[in-house]
Amino acid sequence: MAVPAGPYVVVVAGSKEVTVMTPNRRRGIWTWSLSLVAIGFGLMTIKEGGLTLAGNAAALAAAGNYVPFVLWFNFLAGFAYVIAGVGLWMQQRWALWLAIAIAAATGTVFAVFGAHVMSGGAYERRTIIAMTVRTLVWVVIAIIAWQRFLPPSRQDTLSNQQR
Repeated sequence: MAVPAGPYVVVVAGSKEVTVMTPNRRRGIWTWSLSLVAIGFGLMTIKEGGLTLAGNAAALAAAGNYVPFVLWFNFLAGFAYVIAGVGLWMQQRWALWLAIAIAAATGTVFAVFGAHVMSGGAYERRTIIAMTVRTLVWVVIAIIAWQRFLPPSRQDTLSNQQR
């Protein structure tokens, strides 16, 4: 049995190699940080988006020229943020893939929003700032989760496949 660095044990049985997550792993500062940022960001996103979508007068006035598809995406993504944050807290590998999906989806919506702006659509400047921050936050979370949740042997295999 070989034990690579990280929270994984690689069991070699015959010609098959199976990666197993070990129980009772300690949560390091990165796990705490990633999960709390994801959950906090998600809860704030749900609250703010929900108030605007529900037609709260103060929230609508504060929103200004909001772009409906961006607002809906961010509101729904807020739930994914919380789920990803919980998965990161529990140190589940699926949370890595969810973080990557969130980063990719946010980047895609940001690009579509850019097309909306370039075609003369109404928008708020703070939407550009918010989407930039959202995209960067999720790209960073995905990169750090990649480094934390994939065993080194899997990272090497994926890197070699891309060459």
